Amino acid sequence: DKEEWGMTPQTVNAYYNPTTNEICFPAAILQPPFYNPDADDAVNYGAIGVVIGHEMTHGFDDQGRQFDKDGNMNNWWTEEDAAAFKAKTDILVKQFDAIEVLPAKDGQPALHANGSLSLGENIADQGGLRVAWTAYHNSLEGKEKPAPIDGFTPEQRFYLGYATLWAQNIRDEEAARLTKLDVHSLGKWRVNATLRNLQTFYDAFGITD
Repeated sequence: DKEEWGMTPQTVNAYYNPTTNEICFPAAILQPPFYNPDADDAVNYGAIGVVIGHEMTHGFDDQGRQFDKDGNMNNWWTEEDAAAFKAKTDILVKQFDAIEVLPAKDGQPALHANGSLSLGENIADQGGLRVAWTAYHNSLEGKEKPAPIDGFTPEQRFYLGYATLWAQNIRDEEAARLTKLDVHSLGKWRVNATLRNLQTFYDAFGITD
């Protein structure tokens, strides 16, 4: 049923539905840490802005790209574009596969992240950050650059807003369960493993190594 909502207004979440080509943001997500009316624009673009860009990007991830604008499964990409996409996403899969989530213990091998399982969400995180970063800087055109707050530049506050979304305190057992079953990467990797691919993150914090 293309008229049915996938979430209730009370759900703190968001989604993209490829069969209807729509993004949905229930009312409940419009509160801290996703959206804070008392925060400056840099923080909110880094938080809810990235979530919006994340859901938009799902329309072009490894699953969403298989559907056309009308929500029908249709191979609308050229062979060249599809090959280039796979080459890029294979790199992302290998990056996450290399992450050691838990070390070897009691005769059990180390547990690594599953780059294939989480590929769609990792693509969406990459895209969401780029979309929101561009949108934030477009919003500043013709305006004076915002001053630092608490010693942090607006660029740094953007990334701090993003990182705050995924702050997580988790037991090893739950980390193992989610790594094996969840299409989302653990919060730690949604930050550390994702931001390492963004030159704007390095520039914001003056990282040159």
